[in-house]
Amino acid sequence: MFKVQHGRPSTTLSTYTPRVPIVRRPKAIPGTKRDGNRRNMSSMARFSSQYWNRATGDRMGIRAVNNINTESVIKTSVEVESKEVVSIVENGGGTEVSAVVMLKKNMKEKITDKIGNWIESMTRGINGGAILIQLVSEDIDPDTNSGKILECYAGSWLPKASDNPSIVEYTANFTVPSDFERPGAIIVTNYHDKEVHLVQIVIHGFGEGPITFPANTWIHSWKDDPDSRVIFRNQACLPYQTAPGIRDLRREALLKIRGNGNDERKRYEQIYDYALYNDLGNPDKSNDLARPVFGGEERSYPRRCRTGRPPTKTDPCAESIADSLHPLYVPRDEAFEEIKQDTLSTKQRNGLMHNLIPAIVAKFSSPDTPFNSFSDIDKLYVDDIASKDENQKENLIDQILSAGERLLKFEIPVIRRDRFAWLRDHEFARQTLAGVNPVSIELLKELPILSKLDPQVYGPPESAITKDLIEPGLNGMKIEEAIESKRLFILDHHDMFLPYIENINSLPGRKAYASRTVLFHTPKGILMPVLIELSLPPTPTSPRTKRIFTPGHDATTDWLWKLAKAHVCTNDATIFQMVNHWMRIHASAEPYIIATHRQLSSMHPIYKLLHPHMRYTLQVNAFSRKTFISADGIVEALDCAGKYGLDLSSTAYKKLWRFDMEALPADLVRRGMAMEDPTARCGVKLVIEDYPYAADGLLIWSAIKELVESYVGRYYSEPNSVMSDVELQGWWNEIKNKGHPDKKDEPWWPNLASKEDLSGILASMIWVVSGHHSAINFGQYPLAGYVLHRPTIMRKLIPQEEEPEYKQFLLDPEQTFLSSLPTQFQATKLLAVQEAVSTHSLDEEYLPQLQQLYSFLNNDQEVIKMYERFSARMVEIEQTIKERNEDASLRNRCGAGIAPYELLIPSSAGPGVTGRGVPNSISN
Repeated sequence: MFKVQHGRPSTTLSTYTPRVPIVRRPKAIPGTKRDGNRRNMSSMARFSSQYWNRATGDRMGIRAVNNINTESVIKTSVEVESKEVVSIVENGGGTEVSAVVMLKKNMKEKITDKIGNWIESMTRGINGGAILIQLVSEDIDPDTNSGKILECYAGSWLPKASDNPSIVEYTANFTVPSDFERPGAIIVTNYHDKEVHLVQIVIHGFGEGPITFPANTWIHSWKDDPDSRVIFRNQACLPYQTAPGIRDLRREALLKIRGNGNDERKRYEQIYDYALYNDLGNPDKSNDLARPVFGGEERSYPRRCRTGRPPTKTDPCAESIADSLHPLYVPRDEAFEEIKQDTLSTKQRNGLMHNLIPAIVAKFSSPDTPFNSFSDIDKLYVDDIASKDENQKENLIDQILSAGERLLKFEIPVIRRDRFAWLRDHEFARQTLAGVNPVSIELLKELPILSKLDPQVYGPPESAITKDLIEPGLNGMKIEEAIESKRLFILDHHDMFLPYIENINSLPGRKAYASRTVLFHTPKGILMPVLIELSLPPTPTSPRTKRIFTPGHDATTDWLWKLAKAHVCTNDATIFQMVNHWMRIHASAEPYIIATHRQLSSMHPIYKLLHPHMRYTLQVNAFSRKTFISADGIVEALDCAGKYGLDLSSTAYKKLWRFDMEALPADLVRRGMAMEDPTARCGVKLVIEDYPYAADGLLIWSAIKELVESYVGRYYSEPNSVMSDVELQGWWNEIKNKGHPDKKDEPWWPNLASKEDLSGILASMIWVVSGHHSAINFGQYPLAGYVLHRPTIMRKLIPQEEEPEYKQFLLDPEQTFLSSLPTQFQATKLLAVQEAVSTHSLDEEYLPQLQQLYSFLNNDQEVIKMYERFSARMVEIEQTIKERNEDASLRNRCGAGIAPYELLIPSSAGPGVTGRGVPNSISN
């Protein structure tokens, strides 16, 4: 038998981390010179770092110290707040159990790391450099009313064969007392000099079968932080269902993970907190690189993850940029894994190669070099190489040159299968339904079209678009009939752009208008543009500066129409990138993730539901703030609005963003693109049935909604269960009050009082980060990677008859058009960026894989069956979309040269730019 004795804890619990909490380690490493008492350690299952080769996992020496008299009485204490430490006296009884520990190997290892590991193994010897595990029972001791922590006897840890080449497994056997009930958590302490990536621990030998403790977390070194980590078993439970023995750990984890709101965060930490967008500028380098703070009354914005970097020297309100002294911080488990990091490095190398020739040209001539002909644009792509006679033999020099040329050129995007598609009005209109930005088109419900801007500043609110201008483009239909039958639509960027046009046009090499485009859905089912209105702000000499452009049959009108469509594309590209992509998806979702970690335990069923949908997002957003939307970053260099793009997105957030409108059906109804219909599967009927984004999106939405409703019903079956869940209510309140505080008083926030409320909230969040993001992000290169098809910058305004440039336009309209487009350097840089952000990495996780991902987190078989049905539904949806793309009656996705709409096909065809696949999270 075993006798259980109790030792008093010596200090209180320290800090905790998100997925697994933390407890304080012993002050000295047991069995080393730092351990003044030289305490006997046979009661601790631990793995030594002796001969640890991270790259191969060979002879890792994971074992217990073997110089111990195991018949002696062992008494050791671990410092845990409000806990008693169970020590074991071996007396010939108990239960034999085994532990299997799975570690993830490094794919690559620097030579300095290998040397460091060797030095560590030599200096520590058999008693040092260990990872120690301790079991925490779900029950409590009735005498002390505190939980039990069992330090396990162990023999040697032995390597165990793993089916996964990237995983190293180690196993050990030990004995537990018969009155020690099922473990609910494991305390892990890493005495190595470096962090390790713990995948999971499996305990065998208890009556119910193997008990899995999923981790998938970095365990920091004790040198960085002396606190231990606690990993809970893979069982979901609400707060009131938590086993008594681990209840304090659950509560304290949520208290400590939030940080103290002070200090700079360190790379190894797992602290989640909120901050303003004050990290975009670099005023210490130049006044021109100073940027305002976003978030607050003046510039409303969601909040980001706090880093705590020191303020800049010139502006105490601005956070200094990340550098070698103050590196980019995200909570450690949010960082890219090695495969993803390699993908990012490959993208950067490819981008460098693609920009090599334009960069050399810019170096020795001018970065403002325009395209001189349409064939110059075509030379950016590899089709000239591909068209060579494959049977023609090349000498070695030709082969080398050909290979080099291919490296320097871009693959042909899907949209350029028909290189003349950009000239067709139908293709221009089709992009609003099946292009890279299919979420801006709205139903035109009435005339006149009125601006909501201040008329004292921006002139009369009435648009220049009138009934008389529209009707000639309606093929004989009266405008009243067109409005009544829901055949008129509008792409309206006027109010978003007009307040910024004067500033945008003052930027070098950049000119823009505020645009409106009216479109007509013909009785034959073809969407066509009718007219375009381009506006400039009023001036004392020109109080009304609105120009109307229509399709024409003469050469001059036709070229002016091409220029007007190009300017609409630049407006739409900014709204796409800064509003519909960055603000509505990336920025708005970041607070959901922060609040989930801060308020929901890793044991909480809603945490487990959301976990696959949070992967990489904080790292992607942090990287974007550093390189994409920062001062002089990629967006400022390549986007129509330049450095005013984030101001524009702030205005959109303040005036337009509503959480209750982010669900796909609600968004479609708000824009007039669908009507409420209780008989329809998603409760809505599309106004344009051949609307590829919406039609395919509703399939994904309905599957997500059905999964979430079933899942929520599983855990919230009681009438008051949602209201009584303190973690859940804290989570929703924090999203509103800390994540989106500039919107916290809005009346449209959904209540969280019932399982129906919760299902709607969760379905919206999951849709935004999966289906919505995929439709917006991964089409950037396939559907917009052709400069003529979708320019993001225009460098000249459209000439007017009274201007000198108009005469040149009449003489050489092609040159006027080409010189208005982005420069060669801008175009190639844009293509490199579009190609990078459209690339799926090798470790991408897609919606059909949720079944396998979730079963790792929760052993609830009923829930696993729900995910199996969801995965089967994804297969059905994929087949449905493929059939739609072959249906000749659906002209917005099938036809000569028409790119099939594949962005919402759930699975990808592999890594790279595939133009399909719906990842679970914002991973790019």
